[in-house]
Amino acid sequence: MARRIHLLDLDPDLAEGMTKEREELARRHLIARLERVETGRWAPKADEFGAMDGLGLLVVEGLAIRQLSLGHRAAAELLGPGEVLRPWEDDGEHAAYPFDSFFRVVRPLSLAAIDREVTRKLMHFPEIVDRIMGRVMARSRRVVGYLVIAQLTSVDTRLHVALWHMADRFGKVRPDGVVVPVQLTHEMLGLIVGARRPSVTAAMGRLVERGLVEPLERGGWLLHGDPPQKLGPRVTPD
Repeated sequence: MARRIHLLDLDPDLAEGMTKEREELARRHLIARLERVETGRWAPKADEFGAMDGLGLLVVEGLAIRQLSLGHRAAAELLGPGEVLRPWEDDGEHAAYPFDSFFRVVRPLSLAAIDREVTRKLMHFPEIVDRIMGRVMARSRRVVGYLVIAQLTSVDTRLHVALWHMADRFGKVRPDGVVVPVQLTHEMLGLIVGARRPSVTAAMGRLVERGLVEPLERGGWLLHGDPPQKLGPRVTPD
């Protein structure tokens, strides 16, 4: 059963930079339905949770990967709190090369349904719209970042750099290193860095042996030292 809750209670960062008066006004008027998606494969309908005529679905909690396949090739992006999902825009039948896409929910998702009514009210708060658009742009840049990482020659380097790239988004600093608390299988990591699962398993083993990465009992990794600096030869644009 969906609950209705104040949007700024779900995502307090959206109020950053607002005056106290504007924040109180937004808190009073912006109330969204909170929906939940359990772990496992998720192929949302175009109008999932009735959000199609609005901004979309805002991830409040949880972790998922969006997997995209074309023929026998596949890739994935990692999604977490703050992302905006619009299931009706799926690169499907109207694309020149239709992709097959679905989500794998790694940790249960809590989603705020920013439907037509909530979106109409949201337009009175450009400060919040600006924050959301900033997140959309940040997501597109992270995707390109992973695309570049997937082109590095060494799988060891790809994996190491990708984990630090995740640390920028999800990392928590500790005295002994940086924790990346994402529970991804080696297959999922392979989809992100453009490598097959056996290659990722072997690369992870070498990173562990070198003391650069430490697997955590509850999932995720502890990164030791600094981000890698030697990434191979620099590519010069044509």
